[in-house]
Amino acid sequence: MSVIPPRQRPLQQFFRSGPMPCPYLAGRVERKLFTRLLGPYASEVNSTLSRAGFRRSHDIVYRPVCPTCNACVPVRIPVTTFVPDRSLRRVLRANSGLTTEEFPATATSEQFHLFSAYQRERHGDSDMARMTMADFASMINDGRADTTLIEARDETGRLVGGILTDRLADGLSAVYSFFDVTLHRRSLGSYLILKLIELCRQHGLGYVYLGYWIEGSRKMAYKARFRPLEALGRDGWSLLSDGTTPDSTAPDGTPSPGEGGRVP
Repeated sequence: MSVIPPRQRPLQQFFRSGPMPCPYLAGRVERKLFTRLLGPYASEVNSTLSRAGFRRSHDIVYRPVCPTCNACVPVRIPVTTFVPDRSLRRVLRANSGLTTEEFPATATSEQFHLFSAYQRERHGDSDMARMTMADFASMINDGRADTTLIEARDETGRLVGGILTDRLADGLSAVYSFFDVTLHRRSLGSYLILKLIELCRQHGLGYVYLGYWIEGSRKMAYKARFRPLEALGRDGWSLLSDGTTPDSTAPDGTPSPGEGGRVP
């Protein structure tokens, strides 16, 4: 009787990018370590690397390995101990009339129109502001690893926000969000993260992964609203104290990742 050996898992190949201008800190250069999400192990690889501080964009999972900078710090919300402060409770009240629903990640023209308006207003000088419907569909569809898109609608059924989300073994990763920027008093970006916290609790998951936080970066400041917040440093994940900058050296001694602009 012949015995068929079990299929071996292929080795994950990693690559290093060339130097590029840092999108967050003027005058600095970033380099990224990255790999592609392919095949039946994509979700498992995405979960493992997310816990190690990587982020997904399309079918690429990356982390900067900048030789002279370690300003970027991976952060996540421990949902079991999270309690919204007064300002976040106001966000929940302001959006109490909205409904949210989770769908398999599939791009629609309605989503694209809202995404385009968001990009023009918030990131008008970026490449993303010039994305076509095909580009948007590629962002939503490529590299899906147990990925869903959560839509938020107002009382009339109009789409006002969306957040692309990966389900990990221990939590949810906020890949990219977009929303109606004319409704600035609603703080829709924060509201969508609060909905991820709610979903984590419903599914018994421990964390919402927010990507990277950079001290002093205006684009990253909203992430510090969510407390407690954990940061990945030299000794693994630990609580980020108010007014404290964590040691952002990764466990293997290399600089921690830099933000790629995934979550606004």
